[in-house]
Amino acid sequence: MYGDGDGTVWDRVGRPHRDCMCYLGPPTTLMPIGMRKSPDVSPRRLSDISPQLRQLKYLVVDEAIKEDLKSSRSVEDINSASIEERILRITGYYGYQPWSASYKREERTRENVVGTTDPQSTGGVAGAEAGSSRRRLHCCIRVTTVQVRKALWGVAMVMCVCSSWAGSTQLAKLTFKHFDAPFTLTWFATTWNCLFFPLYYIGHLCKSPERQTPRQRFRECCRFFGDDGLTPKVFFTKVAPFGLLWILTNYLYLQALRKINTTDVSALFCCNKAFVFLLSWIVLRDRFMGVRIVAAILAIAGIVMMTYADGFHSHSVIGITFVVASASMSALYKVLFKMVLGSAKFGEAALFLSIVGSANFVFISFVPVILYFTRVEYIGSPADIPWAYLCGVAGLLFAFNVLVNFGIAITYPTLISLGIVLSVPVNAMVDLYTCEIHFNTVRLIAVFIICLGFLMLLLPEDWDQCIIQLSTRLRKRDEPAESSAEAGATTGLNWRGRTRTSMSTFAH
Repeated sequence: MYGDGDGTVWDRVGRPHRDCMCYLGPPTTLMPIGMRKSPDVSPRRLSDISPQLRQLKYLVVDEAIKEDLKSSRSVEDINSASIEERILRITGYYGYQPWSASYKREERTRENVVGTTDPQSTGGVAGAEAGSSRRRLHCCIRVTTVQVRKALWGVAMVMCVCSSWAGSTQLAKLTFKHFDAPFTLTWFATTWNCLFFPLYYIGHLCKSPERQTPRQRFRECCRFFGDDGLTPKVFFTKVAPFGLLWILTNYLYLQALRKINTTDVSALFCCNKAFVFLLSWIVLRDRFMGVRIVAAILAIAGIVMMTYADGFHSHSVIGITFVVASASMSALYKVLFKMVLGSAKFGEAALFLSIVGSANFVFISFVPVILYFTRVEYIGSPADIPWAYLCGVAGLLFAFNVLVNFGIAITYPTLISLGIVLSVPVNAMVDLYTCEIHFNTVRLIAVFIICLGFLMLLLPEDWDQCIIQLSTRLRKRDEPAESSAEAGATTGLNWRGRTRTSMSTFAH
C-alpha cells in the first residue's frame, strides 16, 4: 500500500485506501515530499532502507484512526512501536508478526510492574501469595481429613470383617452339633444372596441424584453381561459355572469344619490368596513378583506343617484336604471371574450375586430333598431344625460378603483383607477356651507362616519403589536438620544472620 500526503493510500493494484502507515514507494509517481523511492530490488538489511527509517521517526497518526486500529490484532500503535518494528511490519521480512511483538512487550511491562517497589503492587502480590498458600493449606487439610476418615472407616471395617468371618465359622461349628447337614446349610446360606440387589437398590435411592425404577436399574446393570443382557445362553455360560464354584467353596469349607478345629480351617483358608496369585500368573499372565512367589511357598509350607502337626492322621488329613480344596475353588472363582467377566461395578456385582442366589434356590433345591430322603442329611422333624443357628450362620456370611464386596467404597481393600487374616487369632482364642485343642510348636509355626504369606501377598506391586522413596525422603529430611544445627553453632547472637544462614543452607 502506498500513500499521498493527505492520508489516502493506494494498495499494490492502485486502489485508494485510508491508513495511518506510510509505505516505501508507489506503483506510479505518487510519493510524499521528502521520501526517497525504494530500489527495484527488495532490501534485505535494515541499512538498505535507512532513509525511510529516519522519515518514519517523525510520522504522526490521527487520533481517530489510532483508536480504530487499536482494536485490530494485525496492526499495532505506531507511537508505541520502535523504528525496527515499524520497518519489519512494513516489509514483512523474517516472518515478522506485529501482534507477537506487542504481546512480548505487554509481558515485559507486566514483569516490570511486578518487579517494581510500589507498596500497593507489593501488597497485592503478597495478598495473592497469602491467598494461594491459604488455598493450598485448605486443600492439604481436606485431603488429610479424607484420609483420616477413610482410615477410621478401615479400622471399623477390619473389626466387622473379622467378627463376621470368625463368628460365622464358630457358629457353623456349633450348628453341626445340633444339625449335621453341611449341604443344606450351604444351600440355605447361598439363597440369602438374593438380597444383594434389593439392598443395593435401597442404597441407590438414598445416594444417587438420578433415581431410577427397579426395572431401569436392572436393565442398566444387565449390560455387564453384554449388549444382549442376561440371556439363557449368558446364564448357562457365564453365571451357572460361578454359582457351582460358590456352592463348592462353601460346602467344602463347612465339611472341613466337621473334621478339624476352626483355627486350622481359618488359617488354611488364607492360602486362597496365594492360589489366586499363582493362577493369575499362569492364566492371566499377571506380573511376576518374587515376594509373592515367596509368599506362595510359605503358604504351601504352612499346609504341610499343619498336616504334620496332627501326625498325618486320616481324620485331620481329610479336613485339611477339604479346606485346601475350598481355598482352591475360591481362587478359581476369582480368577475366572476376572478373565470371563472382568471388573464389575457395585450394581453389577450386586445383580450378579442376586442371580447366583436365585439360581441356587431354583435349580439346587432338589439336592437337599434328595439328601433328606436318602438319609444322608436326615432331619427327624421340622421342629428339630435349629432355625436360630441356621439364620445366624446365613446372616453372618451375608454380612461378610457385603463387607468384602462393597467395603472398598469407604476404605482401602488391603484393610478388608487384613480383617480376614485377623480372624485366625480370634478363632484361636475362642478354641482355646471352648474346646480341647493342643497348640504345639509345629501348629503355631504353621499358622504363623501362613499368616505371614498372606500379609506378604497384600504388598503392592511397587512396594520396593515405595520403600526406596521413603528412605530417600527420610535421608533428605535428616540432612537439612544436621546442616541447620551446624549453622546455628557457628553463628553468634545475631538472629537475623542465623535465619539467613539457614535459608541459604536449605537452598543449596
